[in-house]
Amino acid sequence: MLAGGGTRGAVQVGMLSELVDRGIRADRVYGTSVGAVNACAYAGEPTVDGMKRLEQVWENLRPDDVFPRNLGHGPWLFFQQRQSVYANSGLRKVLESGLSIDRIEDATIPVELVATSLLDGGERWLSNGPIVDAALASAAIPGVFPPVLINDEPMIDGGVVNNVPISRAIAAGATKIYVLLCGPTRNTPRIGKRPIESVVSAFFTSVHSRFAREMQQLPKGVELIVFSGGERPIDDFRDFGASPEMVEAGRHEVRSVLDGFSKPSQLDDGLN
Repeated sequence: MLAGGGTRGAVQVGMLSELVDRGIRADRVYGTSVGAVNACAYAGEPTVDGMKRLEQVWENLRPDDVFPRNLGHGPWLFFQQRQSVYANSGLRKVLESGLSIDRIEDATIPVELVATSLLDGGERWLSNGPIVDAALASAAIPGVFPPVLINDEPMIDGGVVNNVPISRAIAAGATKIYVLLCGPTRNTPRIGKRPIESVVSAFFTSVHSRFAREMQQLPKGVELIVFSGGERPIDDFRDFGASPEMVEAGRHEVRSVLDGFSKPSQLDDGLN
């Protein structure tokens, strides 16, 4: 299960690589936002070579690859009368060149992505159809990227309604769930210095609250293994400069958590 987290998604790549190196393979994968992007890459090619390619994509990303600037770039763009600050053409190009499959149902491991409907505010689960469109919908950060039409329904970032979809895996019968976060397990809201910072802080507080509730209400018989994405703050959401560092941090997190288990049997199941 891969949660959202913007450019911090690089930490999940290290986690996935370490899990693949250990021979731990998912039965089913769930992804949200940037976690949906990584989930598509992993589910399409869940191999050592596949993870090496994913690492290379992340480590070579530059801000303009995903968030292309125009001549009038600046903070004022957030106040224009337009659907989003950036087009999703850059991210589409990255996905089209980086993913090994064209349709979700062609994945080696079954994968489901969550997006948020702008018709009723509900969550929508995408498990078939063009994989690039589905990933773009799940990762359409409100105001940053435009909504994506899926079957004539406008959709945005799945993290708005379900950033860590534990309940989806439980409903499908999962008894061991591996959660790959992009940040700390506990949210510590920041006190913003500017109005926009306060809005962003409130958004992430809301996003994290559902995960916290589901953690507390975990049914008996379900084992949850959570990998924290660390706490390094990224002030610029366009910043990919720390990707190599975060990939290695993800590997270290998996080693720390799994090597701490005393029973080998806790390591031999799949990843959800």
